[in-house]
Amino acid sequence: MGSPEAAYRVGEGGVLDVDTAFYDRLAARSDDQEVVEHLVLPIRSGLAWEVPAGHLFRIIAPEGPQVGDLNLWNRHDPRERLWASRTRQLQSAHVSRHDRLWSTLPRLRPLATITADSLEDYGTDADGGRVHDLLGTRCDPYVNRILTGEDFDLHCHSNLTRAVLPYGLTEFDVHDVLNVFQCTGLNDEDRYFMKASPARPGDFLEFFAEQDLLCALSTCPGGDLSVPLWGPDARDPIDVCRPLAVEIRRPSPDLLRGWSPPEPAAYKGAHGLRGPVQG
Repeated sequence: MGSPEAAYRVGEGGVLDVDTAFYDRLAARSDDQEVVEHLVLPIRSGLAWEVPAGHLFRIIAPEGPQVGDLNLWNRHDPRERLWASRTRQLQSAHVSRHDRLWSTLPRLRPLATITADSLEDYGTDADGGRVHDLLGTRCDPYVNRILTGEDFDLHCHSNLTRAVLPYGLTEFDVHDVLNVFQCTGLNDEDRYFMKASPARPGDFLEFFAEQDLLCALSTCPGGDLSVPLWGPDARDPIDVCRPLAVEIRRPSPDLLRGWSPPEPAAYKGAHGLRGPVQG
């Protein structure tokens, strides 16, 4: 039986078409980019940083496999933020080079585009696992409490919450994540599974900021996820936790020639609402 067509499609030249030559040029010409900031996230921590539109940022696994949970917001209006479920529909449940991360309604536009992925060739493994996951979401202390009866303060939800507090955001602004370097899929019972991350020292995922962004990243307390977090075989996986790094780059102006930030979705209706009837 053949695979059904994707539901969310558009004609040639539509909004889902990507100028691959532009993004490949950005990825290839790193010598024409200035590193403006280099950040390191210790294990089981969270960090937030800003990326101006037209800049790149790279998430790096400097010491080997480690999962990172990523949130994105429009820097000027945090109500516009990464919409993981719509990105799954418009792009894929696992993302890689040339995929875009889309924002919430009513703007519905790309926040960032992936320009390079050192794990691009991982593909689909024997268990159906793929990397850079949008299927699942962040671990959190609430689900941990109901699964284990214990409190733990360093889950990704909590790490992200602490990270964004200096920017005036709260727990309610933390949202479904992109699980960077995480290998996941659905098993034969259509249930979510996680596998050990295949990331190697120096592996990276690189993004181009289509808008002024606020980003936040958590170094997952599960580390590389080679140890179960829940269930009969669970234990503290601190021995498989590693740091992550972030590098922010400013490309030379000629690399950005012809690019402009994406406009919001142009819907002009009123959701079927009408103004008061005039007598």
